[in-house]
Amino acid sequence: MKDLTNKKILFIICGGVSAYKSLETIRLFRKNKAQIKTIITKSAKEFITPLSVASLSQGKVYDDLFNVENETEMDHIALSRWADVIVVAPTTANTISKLSQGSSEDLASTVILASNKQVFLVPAMNVRMWEHMSTKNNLKTLKNYGYKFIGPTIGDMACGEYGEGKMSEPTEIFDEIYDFLSIAGKNKKLKAIVTAGPTNEYIDPVRFITNKSSGKQGYEIARSLFKRGFNTTLITGPTNLSIDENINLIKIETAEEMFKAIQKSLPADIAIFSAAVSDFKIDKKRNSKIKKHENIILNLEKNIDILNYVSNHNSKRPKLVIGFAAETNNLDKNALLKLTNKNCDWIVANDVSKKNIGFNSDYNEVTIHYKNPKKKKEKLSLRKKSQISEEIVDRIITQIY
Repeated sequence: MKDLTNKKILFIICGGVSAYKSLETIRLFRKNKAQIKTIITKSAKEFITPLSVASLSQGKVYDDLFNVENETEMDHIALSRWADVIVVAPTTANTISKLSQGSSEDLASTVILASNKQVFLVPAMNVRMWEHMSTKNNLKTLKNYGYKFIGPTIGDMACGEYGEGKMSEPTEIFDEIYDFLSIAGKNKKLKAIVTAGPTNEYIDPVRFITNKSSGKQGYEIARSLFKRGFNTTLITGPTNLSIDENINLIKIETAEEMFKAIQKSLPADIAIFSAAVSDFKIDKKRNSKIKKHENIILNLEKNIDILNYVSNHNSKRPKLVIGFAAETNNLDKNALLKLTNKNCDWIVANDVSKKNIGFNSDYNEVTIHYKNPKKKKEKLSLRKKSQISEEIVDRIITQIY
């Protein structure tokens, strides 16, 4: 028996012949002591009954977004927060389409859209539906959003056809979720620090110099770490972004403030420096606003190199230090120089001279350079920053374990 005591799984059952497999999957989770709450869609009730689901899950079955009793007992936001992981099985072509469009027309889709936890989709549909270009495009969109997929497999279908689109077996689903929850449990013992956004270095009370940064990539990395169970601290410069309340958020404005926040946050197991920290600051900030008629000369001095400080710390250096390099030319050359000079374990480099990626965009394209000479550089081609973050965290978990 694999012990899932205190693990909370929200199981969403959609309409489809494969819905019967969900009953066996729920039974497996309960047999291994997981806590289960279930949402069953209107169409799913054409294939299985709420009573059968309740009997196996030994918990309440939710089925109507506008049910007063449901919302009084546990609203859709609280339901999504309750879970450690969300499993949608079977995930129909219709459900995939709705999720790719951000639809929230019923309880199931609303909970998924409102969730801050990892969502696993378990597709089940006719082979032609699975191979249809619209389904492929929707799958690409959902992967960009950070959804994970289990299956489908190849085999005989209820419609009599053969091919890919068959729902994964209950044991496969169980093993995949068990592995995810086991690693997430280990990750709770690990502390991760992420820096994001720009820093502002003031000239006078109303003017400052800064670096261009929206903070989106750093925020997405923090979200991905949190979803995987890491004890996550996000240290961020000024942005217009929000973050989950369970992530320890530290807001700063200057490089010096970020440095002090990092010092207080150490020790940590993992440190990811995606912030665009200003390399320079004004040597002497003016206490009053500079007027137009004044002749001024700005004298700059270097800010402390936060990445270099942490990566070379004698006693509090994290096990894994990841730096970012935003370059406009000689991407690989400059990234490798930074990897060596800053004593990082990885450098994540991106070319910010390209339009519509990187700065102020939801998309990015990066190359990961590793200190370990046995590992070749990896290029993550153009995709949503949320997916870039998921892939970075996948690689972090592979390295630390």
